[in-house]
Formats: sequence, C-alpha cells, structure tokens
Amino acid sequence: MVEVFISLGSNLVNRLENLNQARLMIESDMGRLFRQSSIYETDAYGNEDQPKFLNQIVSVLSNEAPSVILGKLMRMEEKMGRKRSIKWEPRIIDLDILFYGSGIVKLDNLIIPHPEIEFRKFVLMPLIELIPTFIHPFVNSSLLELSNKCKDSLSVKIHNHVTK
Repeated sequence: MVEVFISLGSNLVNRLENLNQARLMIESDMGRLFRQSSIYETDAYGNEDQPKFLNQIVSVLSNEAPSVILGKLMRMEEKMGRKRSIKWEPRIIDLDILFYGSGIVKLDNLIIPHPEIEFRKFVLMPLIELIPTFIHPFVNSSLLELSNKCKDSLSVKIHNHVTK
C-alpha cells in the first residue's frame, strides 16, 4: 500500500460543500481517508482576479497505479461539474495528486510529485500540517524547509480546523 496525497480546491458555488462532496467521492471510490488537513482559505494562484479558494489535503492508502488514480480523480471532477477551458480559471473542484509515497512518476499526462508544490503556499501549509518532515523526492528538502524558502506571498489562512 502506498500513501497518496491529494489536494482539493474549490472557489465556485458552495466551496465547503464541494470539498465535502469530493472527500466522500474519494472515500467511496478509493478507500477511507488516512489523513486530512484543516481547510484553508486562500487567494487564487495564477489568475488572482477570481474568488478565494478553499483548499485541503487528504491522503488514502492505495495499491492502484498513479494513472488509475488520476483517471478516478478526473472522473470525480467531471461528475461534480468541472469544465476545463483555460488555465487557472475558477472551478467547482480541482483534484491533484501531490505525492505517491516517495515515488517519482513521469508520464505524458502526469508528473508526481506535482511539479509546483514548492512554489505554492496553499499546498505547502496543509501538507506541513500533516507531514512536515517529509522529504520532497525531486528537491531533496523537507516540506517545512520548502515552506521557509517559498516566495509565494498570497494569503493562506485556516478556515476550518479538522479534528483528528
């Protein structure tokens, strides 16, 4: 079994309900959540002229290949009404694989670890809540070290604490 970390983000309609629905779908299709961070409210990254996001990181234990997991996440996004037209557009839900254990995956449509982790405070903050000393296999630094070096100045604040 491999621990797979997945980021959830939403900035349209009922953001909190969208995250709740995504978590339920992940549990239904991939297995019980092993870990989950608090929910963070964050400024939009990339295209800042849009509503704030709610973001969260969850993990599941899985025996499935990364490409299978990606397919499941994309079907979940589609089922929830996500439309893809332009990069960094507002979205009902965004589900991304961040880590697949400490493995490195390079496929045409999937790179793991997610190639932008160390540049995005909205990803680093909830990851640090869960696994602060985890060593990012591409850059050979802990998530806490990456957070200290991150130049992302967008607002990231806890919206809802998750009770463990």
